[in-house]
Amino acid sequence: MSESISGTTSEDPLFNLDDEKTDWIRSACRRFRILIIGRANAGKTTILQKVCNTTELPVVYNTEGKEIDPVILEASASRGLHNIEDEMVFKSNPGFVFHDSRGFEAGGIEELNKVKLFIESRSKEAWLPNKLHAIWYCIPVDDSRPFTTAENWFFSECGTGEVPVIVIFTKFDALDTKAFIALRKEGKSRIEARELASQCAVSSFEEVHLETLSTFPYSPKGHVYLRNMNKEGYDCGDLVEQTAAALDDETLRQLFVSTQRNNLEVCIRYALESALGTIEQGIGKPIKIVSEDNFKEMIRIILRWFPQYS
Repeated sequence: MSESISGTTSEDPLFNLDDEKTDWIRSACRRFRILIIGRANAGKTTILQKVCNTTELPVVYNTEGKEIDPVILEASASRGLHNIEDEMVFKSNPGFVFHDSRGFEAGGIEELNKVKLFIESRSKEAWLPNKLHAIWYCIPVDDSRPFTTAENWFFSECGTGEVPVIVIFTKFDALDTKAFIALRKEGKSRIEARELASQCAVSSFEEVHLETLSTFPYSPKGHVYLRNMNKEGYDCGDLVEQTAAALDDETLRQLFVSTQRNNLEVCIRYALESALGTIEQGIGKPIKIVSEDNFKEMIRIILRWFPQYS
């Protein structure tokens, strides 16, 4: 006989509470807010463009919600002026709001403290739409010192509360090239060296640098290696995966996954996992045969991950 939770889908508080929470968050918080940190050459703009599937620059709004003239922005940047509170939004995907910590690479105490205060205030923000949901920390690895004073300070002194930090190691293809050259010197053929270079680059990097990162008091919750960012069709799928996995709150994860539009596979997978998990929790055991009632309930839960259809 198939297990069913029919009769609980409309009355069981488990489902109603989840539904109410999801509906409230979707109505109150329609945008996912991310702080992106990194040096000027870390590839931050390229990452945001790839995630939002565009080649255009973002529209920037001040704290009053007014669009800032690009000419004024450029003039301010040339004078070293920048407000981390300004919001960057891409027209191709207005569901994401980004904040940029330009000037962070300078390592000055004033700039570092601005970043710390921003994270503290936004992570403790009671009103969900204004709350910071995730942090992407970009570190280019195309030189011999990926960790500077700024990185050492951030991961030693800057706690982020419940806001997950994902480290993005950019320009990793530079290490692939070094590994390829080293393998060729060891006598590997060009084909062998090309096949082994990426894994060798990762292994060498993790042995030296990733272990160091894990020893910091505020180590990141995840990391990704980004290569060939300028190639057409690259969509930062690994970054989407890591960010989704780092979010402990399922409703926030649902908001993030449904906001990003590049990786349909990750949205489908999380939707199925959520549906199966909820059904199995309701019946108290793994599903062997999906009944008609359970199937309808699964569809209802899955559609919550695709708000454009629900």
